[in-house]
Amino acid sequence: MRYIGFRFFYADQRSVKNGARSRRRKPFLASLAISCAAGWLLLAPQAKADPVRIVAFGDSLTAGYGVAPQDAFPSKLAAALRTKGYDVAIANAGVSGDTTSAALARLDWSVPADTQAVILEFGANDAFRGVIPSIVSQNLDEIIRRLKARGIEVLLAGMYAPRNLGADYVAAFDGIYPALAKKYGLIFVPFFLKGIFGVDGLVQADGLHPTAAGVDTVVKTILPSVEALIQRVRTRKAS
Repeated sequence: MRYIGFRFFYADQRSVKNGARSRRRKPFLASLAISCAAGWLLLAPQAKADPVRIVAFGDSLTAGYGVAPQDAFPSKLAAALRTKGYDVAIANAGVSGDTTSAALARLDWSVPADTQAVILEFGANDAFRGVIPSIVSQNLDEIIRRLKARGIEVLLAGMYAPRNLGADYVAAFDGIYPALAKKYGLIFVPFFLKGIFGVDGLVQADGLHPTAAGVDTVVKTILPSVEALIQRVRTRKAS
């Protein structure tokens, strides 16, 4: 995503000399290895019985443009959730430059069959390109409809249009997200990058993409909503 002149946005045996002795030890070591492996297989389901499988589906803000992979939003969100005791698996399905049209086109292969929840973050590139808000709304609506039809819970991350596009465009674009959240009863975060825009050290030199510290702020802000998303998944599984 790139917009020139507009900086408001959301934008890791010892050796044995006696050959015969060494050969005698090998079956024992192999048996020990098998026994240990079997033990892990028995323990693993208890330690991580059934993680909540979430796909972070978005553009460069999700993909982690300009930061190390471990500092991208999905990675830091997963770490924060695990610190709080949640068993989660979060896939990074962010693609830099994607519009809502591109997102709709890759939806089926970006969100695997075993997905239980999606964090949906798109629209910034549409706004930067001046895409008609009704088209953005239609694309997002179809994505949400298809996810819900698959029994997938959705958290919708909202975006704001650049204010220099005019009052009419801003009103139409900004209104897309709360309207869709209400229509489908979604968990809703009005502005994905709340609290970081224009703050030194939290956005990169382009004035748009978050730094690693900025991602920390995004994660902190969105964490309660993601916890609510996980609760919805658990409730659905229990019913």
